[in-house]
This record gives sequence, C-alpha cells and structure tokens, in this order.
Amino acid sequence: MTASSLFYIIIILLIINFIVDKVIDALNAKHFKDAPPKELQDVYDQEAYDTSQRYKATTYKFGIITSTFSLLLTLGFLWFDGFAYVDNLARSITSQPILVGLLFFGIIMLGSDILSLPFSVYSTFVIEEKFGFNKTTIKTFILDKIKGWLMMGIVGGGLLALIIWFYQITGTHFWLYAWGLVAVFTIFMNMFYSKLIVPLFNKQTPLEEGALRDQISSYAKGVGFTLDKIFVIDGSKRSTKANAYFSGFGREKRVTLYDTLINDLEDDEIVAVLAHEVGHYKKNHIIFNLIASILLTGITLYILSLFISNPLLSQALGVKTASFHIGLIAFALLYSPISELTGLGMNLFSRAFEYQADDYAKSTFRAEPLISSLKKLSKNSLSNLTPHPAYVFVHYSHPTLLQRIRNLRS
Repeated sequence: MTASSLFYIIIILLIINFIVDKVIDALNAKHFKDAPPKELQDVYDQEAYDTSQRYKATTYKFGIITSTFSLLLTLGFLWFDGFAYVDNLARSITSQPILVGLLFFGIIMLGSDILSLPFSVYSTFVIEEKFGFNKTTIKTFILDKIKGWLMMGIVGGGLLALIIWFYQITGTHFWLYAWGLVAVFTIFMNMFYSKLIVPLFNKQTPLEEGALRDQISSYAKGVGFTLDKIFVIDGSKRSTKANAYFSGFGREKRVTLYDTLINDLEDDEIVAVLAHEVGHYKKNHIIFNLIASILLTGITLYILSLFISNPLLSQALGVKTASFHIGLIAFALLYSPISELTGLGMNLFSRAFEYQADDYAKSTFRAEPLISSLKKLSKNSLSNLTPHPAYVFVHYSHPTLLQRIRNLRS
C-alpha cells in the first residue's frame, strides 16, 4: 500500500461516517412530530409538546451545520497538508521530540476549539437561551474555556509527554507502559474526580439536614449501602437541566445531586433516582465500565504499537519523516470505524445496565416515583419521546423513556 492510497482511505472513511450519521439523524428527524404513545401522553401538555418539537428541529438543523463544517474543515486540512504545516511550525520552534509533539497537539486542539467557538456560543446563548435552558453568564463561559484549556494543557499535556517518552526509550513496547499510566490515571480520576476536578468549575455543598437527607439515609441503611457523603452541586449555574451521579469507591464513595434535580422532583422521586444509582453500584456496573474502559484502551494501544513506526502513517498526512504525533493522528482517523463498533457494544451493555438498575430501584423502593421522576426530567429537558430505533441503537446509552416505563411496570 502507498501513502497516497492510505490518504484516500482516510478521506473515504470520514465521508462514509458522515453520510451514515446524517442518514440516521434524518430517520430520527422524521419521527419528531409523531404522537406520543399512550403511556407518555401525560408527559407534555400540547404547548410543551409543541415547544419540544421546535427544540428538536432546531438542534437537528444546527447539528447538520456544525457537523458539515467539521467535516469540510477536516477534509480541507487533510487535502492542503495542514498537519504537515503545523508539524513544520512546531519543529521551527524546537527540535526536542516531546516538545514538538506537545506543540503540535496544542496548536491543533487550540485551533480547533477556537474555530468551533462561534458554534458553541450560538448553541449556548441563542438556542439554549431561546428554549429556557441556559443560565450560563458570559463570564462563566469564558472562565470555563480558560479552565478547560489549562486542564487540557496540564493533564493532557503531561500524559502525552510521558507516552512519547515511553515510545522514545522502549520503542514499540511503549504501549505496555502507556497502558499502565492510563489505567492508573483512569482509576485515580474515578476515585477523586468529584473532589479534585469538579470544585474547579462548580460549588459542592453537603446536603443539609432535613426530610430529604433522612429519607436517603433511611433507604441506604435499608439496603445495606453505606453513604455518608451526599453533595449538592450548583448545576443551575449553567443550565436548568437536572442530573445526579455516583463517583468514587470505598471511603471516597459519594452521590452528587444537581440543585435543579432537588428543585424539580419530590423527595420520594429523588430517593427513587438515588435507588437507581445504588442499583448501578450494587450490580457492579461501575466496576465493569471501569475495567472495560481500561481493557479497550490496552487493546487500542497495542494495535497502535503495531503501526506507529510505519512511515506510511506520517506520509499519508503529507509528512515525509515518521514521527509519533503524526502517526497517532493518522492511526486515530483509520481506527475510527473500530471505535464506532466498540462504542455500539458499550451502549448495548449500558442500556442493559439501565434496565437492571431500574429493576433494583423497583424492588428496593418503588416503581411509580421513578416513573414520575423520569417523566418530569424528560419534560424539563424537552426530550424526544419518539426516537427512531436506529438512532437509539447507535447513540443512546439509556433505553428510551417508553422502554424504561414499560419495563418498570412489567
């Protein structure tokens, strides 16, 4: 195979992925105006349902624009040897391989983020604002961007520097050391993300004493689940949408409730949502996802090690001299179909786990408060009640609202 052939394979893969994605989106869009099934007719009144349809249509059209722009930008960058230009720019500043790699990815990622910034601003301050979701101020938006860039530079740059260093001293065996590094980092972040990272962006306060905390504590004690750390996060700082999640293990185990969730739901509905999350923990879903993520990372790094030294990868992107960072970009583009397949597999597991967590909540608490909470959360986020099955299969990590309600009532 020649570098030219590899270049065109990358182009074809990008275009095929775009076409498949747009076809699935179009199939889904055809169902936007379907009447809700009888089990869901109490989710929206007519005015709210009309609003949800407008929201779905608006985000669908905006998604076409943003994804088309992204594709054209990527194709143009490939066609006009953009990666080679950035590589030459980085090498004109330094010849040290690690610094070249860091500069290369820094320029690519910062440039990509700046080019996508107008779309992000429009989505937040026009679309989300129009439909009543946005609570983000311009100051918060700017600070989030700066903090995100700093996090990417410090954490992402540090990991990348170590991986390039591993490659320099061990050659193709670098994947073992890189895998160990990523595994340790992944476990560490699962343990301490809420304690170390979340406070950089949000305020977390312990759930105050009262009826809700008493109900949560009573439920946790009844199912033999030690839960001392219950926090409330100021999600309303950015959006009206609600959420709740578990994080950590052992003594670092904690549950975080968005303040919007507490405002939107009754106490028994919040306990039902919590019971669902406890179900994930009791059924070892969190451990499974962690192990699966680490294993998939190891497999990907091993496959990368088989090809990273091949000069064809760099030459396909217009760079004559083989280098780790250019090879990594080419590999990521070629590996995308496999990533899509593994993503589909993880979604299958995830949807099955959601049913199991719902069943756990039903058996240890009650089904009806969970059903009513799911309906309220769907209404408040203007969720699509009639998604196309193909769209669900490809994109949904959770079963649809209808599927979950039918399962809970079975």
